[in-house]
Amino acid sequence: MQGVLKTSARLGAMASFASLSGLTLSACDSKTDSKDSTQNLKGADNAQSQTQNHAKGDTMEFVTLNNGVKMPILGYGVYQIDPKETQRCVEDAISVGYKSIDTAQSYFNEEGVGAAIKTALNGGVKREELFITTKLWINNYPEEKALKACEESLRKLGLDYIDLMLLHQPFNDTYGAWRALSRFYKEGRFKAIGVSNFYPDRIVDFCLNNEIKPALNQIECNPLHAQFEAQKVSQEYNVAMESWAPFGEGRNNMFSNPILSEIGKKYNKSVVQVILRWQIQRGIICIPKTTRKERMIENISVFDFALSEQDMQTIASLDNKTSLFFNHQDPQSAKFLIEIHKEKF
Repeated sequence: MQGVLKTSARLGAMASFASLSGLTLSACDSKTDSKDSTQNLKGADNAQSQTQNHAKGDTMEFVTLNNGVKMPILGYGVYQIDPKETQRCVEDAISVGYKSIDTAQSYFNEEGVGAAIKTALNGGVKREELFITTKLWINNYPEEKALKACEESLRKLGLDYIDLMLLHQPFNDTYGAWRALSRFYKEGRFKAIGVSNFYPDRIVDFCLNNEIKPALNQIECNPLHAQFEAQKVSQEYNVAMESWAPFGEGRNNMFSNPILSEIGKKYNKSVVQVILRWQIQRGIICIPKTTRKERMIENISVFDFALSEQDMQTIASLDNKTSLFFNHQDPQSAKFLIEIHKEKF
């Protein structure tokens, strides 16, 4: 398994549980920041005082990808954020300590992310301190089109290189698109390349039949769909796992789940903080999204406690092995994803 580097030795003992072991949304993990989630914000009451430490980056944990690149285990996602709001949101996220930012061509807000990066760099943040991820959309997959689309992402983000570029979906000409990503990787313009929404069989296929293995697979993961088997396969092939929808958009009453609530009370943490900590201790990278600064602080305030092994196992027992969203192996899902943005690319 790729190493999870702890900056706090106090939490190191909890890493042993990792052996059991993106559409990403907010502290309330919904299309908009739901009022119903305010009950989960108690963990943010004193989080403002922790902001300085987060800004220094001395409480973050990292995952070492299979090519040696180190990636923050907690980042900020911009899925479903209005392009007009993206710059402000990313600037806020960076200001409270986030260094990893996740966007995609199909989010149509890469330019807003790029503007926020420019602000950060002008403000003294070093480029090497940031970790920027974007994703190639399905309709850009044929190799020649993918090469042009990759150039376009670099232009919109205003960057000389992207830290992580992913194939967003497992459809269309994935092998042709991978050749394009591989070319940029060999040129040093992508520091790492990976995939998203690839099921275990596709991960094995890609690892065995490509010169460059995916560094990461970004998939749905939350307490109700824990993805233990998918993580086991990823570990076997040394592919990092990243979670989209870590809170499941609050579906199935996740924010008011009595088991998660009780565990949160033990640590004086909110349900969302418990969920993020559970995934982090499994070695899973998370990219929660929110448009509110206080919730950004809440989400990043998860490095000052560790769940016990018993609590980790209790949360694991919630897994029902069923997606809260859709099955990529369903023909209708494939058709929907291939056609949804077809006219825009």
